[in-house]
Amino acid sequence: MSKDDSGGAGSILLAFLLGAVSGAAFALLYAPATGRETREFLGEKAREGRDMANEVAQKGRQAIAQGRETLSTAIDRGREAYQQARSRENA
Repeated sequence: MSKDDSGGAGSILLAFLLGAVSGAAFALLYAPATGRETREFLGEKAREGRDMANEVAQKGRQAIAQGRETLSTAIDRGREAYQQARSRENA
């Protein structure tokens, strides 16, 4: 009586994606706007999405740079503390 759930997550993701695509297609087909208005709206939303993605990527790069700086500072302080402890030990 073994249960095989190996494809569970994949099938759920596929069902979600198919639902999202079919929902978007249905919404576009039955939208009260003209084709031109819909294209302009989609273009505007795509630009907003691109700008938002660029902003998030920039924040991520800044966070990584800050993390590197913090790590570098911690390593330098650790080296200094080690050398001070070593010089006290030899004195």
